[in-house]
Amino acid sequence: MSGSWTGSGFGGFDPRKSGSGAGSGLFDLLDQLKEAFDQKVGSATSSTRVSKGDVRAAVLALLAEQPMHGYQIIQQIEERSGGSWKPSAGSVYPTLQLLADEGLILAEESGGRKTYSLTAAGQAEADEAGGRAPWQSQGTKGGSRTGLGKAGVDLAQAAAQVGQSGSPDQVKQAIEVLEEARRKLYSILAQD
Repeated sequence: MSGSWTGSGFGGFDPRKSGSGAGSGLFDLLDQLKEAFDQKVGSATSSTRVSKGDVRAAVLALLAEQPMHGYQIIQQIEERSGGSWKPSAGSVYPTLQLLADEGLILAEESGGRKTYSLTAAGQAEADEAGGRAPWQSQGTKGGSRTGLGKAGVDLAQAAAQVGQSGSPDQVKQAIEVLEEARRKLYSILAQD
């Protein structure tokens, strides 16, 4: 191992040691990492809060592709923004009603769900936007910081599972993988 980690910085957990205590120490480490990541990333992404106009533009951009129901719209925005933006039903459905009132969309009920589609006027307004959707401007440097956070949390959860259920040898292997991942992440920054 590289020896670059010390036990004092992570609540007494020394990743070079394995055994029955490693699992609980790993959970402490993961909680600390998640807190630090959330604080740093949370402050960096707080400025990416979207405005009401962005919900409107997102709805128009999606409906320009195909008719959708409200829940599909919410899912598509979240998916296309890499998880950095998931508008609430409380912002999407009033926007849909407003667009219908303006004559930009039509709602057809089928199977207990309303499916929304653009009218000619709605298509014209979507075309004026030039095809640029609000989720394309979310995040930074072409990627989503929140998407990075989710990937980091997912990795931490997998590591925690190994720490809880894995054998001492599996825990040792997981530590090696995590250290390699850390080195690779820093090498990405070094490329600039």
